[in-house]
Amino acid sequence: MKFMKLGSKPDAFQVDGKCIRHVTSDLATDIIIKVGDLKFYLHKFPLLSKSNHMQKLVQKASEDNCDEINMVDFPGGPNAFEICAKFCYGMAVTLNAYNVVAARCAAEYLEMTEDVDRGNLIFKIEVFLISSIFHSWKDSIIVLRTAKSLLPWSENLKIVGRCIDSIASKTSVDPANITWSYTYNRKLSVQDKIVGDSMKLQEKIESVPKDWWVEDICELEIDLYKRVMTAVKSKGRMDGAVIGEALKTYAVRWLPDSVDALVSGVHSWRNKLLVETIACLLPSDNGVGCSCSFLLKLLKVAVLAGIDDSSKEDLVKRISLKLHEASVKDLLIPARSPQTTLYDVGMVQSIVNQYMTHEQRSQDVEPGKSAGFVLGHGSLLSVGKLIDGYLGEIAHDPNLSLTSFIDLSCSVSELARPVHDGLYKAIDIYLKEHPSLTKAERKKICGLMDVKKLTMEASMHAAQNDRLPLRVVVQVLFFEQVKAATRAQSRNSDARTTCVSKMSPDEEWDKTMGEDCRSLKKKMSEVETNEDGGQKNSKMGKKKSRNSKSGVQLLPSRSRRIFDKLWVVGVGKGHVENRSSETSGSSQSPSSAVVVRDNTTKSSGVPSRHRRHSVS
Repeated sequence: MKFMKLGSKPDAFQVDGKCIRHVTSDLATDIIIKVGDLKFYLHKFPLLSKSNHMQKLVQKASEDNCDEINMVDFPGGPNAFEICAKFCYGMAVTLNAYNVVAARCAAEYLEMTEDVDRGNLIFKIEVFLISSIFHSWKDSIIVLRTAKSLLPWSENLKIVGRCIDSIASKTSVDPANITWSYTYNRKLSVQDKIVGDSMKLQEKIESVPKDWWVEDICELEIDLYKRVMTAVKSKGRMDGAVIGEALKTYAVRWLPDSVDALVSGVHSWRNKLLVETIACLLPSDNGVGCSCSFLLKLLKVAVLAGIDDSSKEDLVKRISLKLHEASVKDLLIPARSPQTTLYDVGMVQSIVNQYMTHEQRSQDVEPGKSAGFVLGHGSLLSVGKLIDGYLGEIAHDPNLSLTSFIDLSCSVSELARPVHDGLYKAIDIYLKEHPSLTKAERKKICGLMDVKKLTMEASMHAAQNDRLPLRVVVQVLFFEQVKAATRAQSRNSDARTTCVSKMSPDEEWDKTMGEDCRSLKKKMSEVETNEDGGQKNSKMGKKKSRNSKSGVQLLPSRSRRIFDKLWVVGVGKGHVENRSSETSGSSQSPSSAVVVRDNTTKSSGVPSRHRRHSVS
């Protein structure tokens, strides 16, 4: 820390109780000056020889026959006046970063200028500020902090502005040229610990990072911090990522961790001002600077603190550009009254809508890039997975409406969901937590997922899920059997493999689907024939099926009759149509079995339409 010593005489100021200061001297004091709660018993001559303002006050006191002068609103208080008084007496005084602003403001108040005496206090302090304080990194920050309590004097004397300019200029210096001390307590990241062959670990640790300055200015109050950061950005030489790191460090330093502290009346105004300030200081390039996780944390505080809509909209826009970097935990923004849900789903909905708008615009710029391009676009797939995970979290909320769940699910493009396992999991949780849903509502929410996009594990779970509508279970069973039959036929038929190699993927799927569906219908007809022949004992039927040489497999179903009503298997291309909507209720009779063809059997021809049989 820089300092300057003034005067050479011994300090003769004495303390007499808590409220009196006097000078030990052979001459009796002839004036009393009151500053705040303290009274100073001094001599007129030393003061009048240095202070123009004291000359005016003493003259006025003489005219009023008063020996006591009361200085109201003296800048810096009694301590600052004592420094000025000692300087008038020629006593030793030490100026440093902590008291120089107060002394400068007090000297200005007392008009201790060069007009009164050559080499007066104002001149000496200015020399100290220019030659030492503003050249020192940490002293400039200390002076700026102390200047806060001396407004508007420090502002009018341009001490604040000069400190800010000094600090901003130093942040722009090439890190390789920095020789002054600074605070850097953050631990090295894993990447920083990986040292190249040409650099030793000690050299890596001792190197100056680009963001060396961000911790030191975190001690500034929000209004001064804003002015410093604005000056740093105006220089135009600071990387956006470093500015983002500085804002993040400041937010971590001052924002409370708990939600209760964020919304408490004591700090709510400060938290609101802090978030609004950081939001306006974010780098102008929306794509760089701050991580999505940090931006979402700011948005959480913004929602809880109730900042203005324009700041929230700006944050939503920035987050939407980096949504693929977020985690489910980041999106869990607590809802604020009057909302009844646990989390602010509407805010996430806005973010996703913005993201999909950006995606659509990017595709419009480069038309012709469809599914293949999007599937290679990792960000879109990441967002699809992210939203499915978020849906799984909010599905536990009993107050979450079906409309909100469906709207958020539909806001994500289908191209972002090549697999529907995550969506199925979220739907299953919602059905479990909302047992009072009507049949139409259950059908509506299950219509969000495509059973053809479920993996084998998810299909096995869905096939045994009593919470799903019967129609969905039948769909799952049907398509899983079709896919299983297709895989088996592809493995066991060399001739088919040769033929398939000459077909396009679409022709292969269409032909396979047609054959599988015709085979399934043939096996169903065989079941009906067997039932007409007198196989009414279900246990005997199952035993016979297991012992059959043809290897026919039985799939459990809640209703053979509903399955027959729901599906009509097309001929030729294997097109599957829904013939009727889901019937009300499930059969109370024992469950029957749907027969699926053996993997080694190849059907031919188109079987006749099934006959309906009641299940005994």
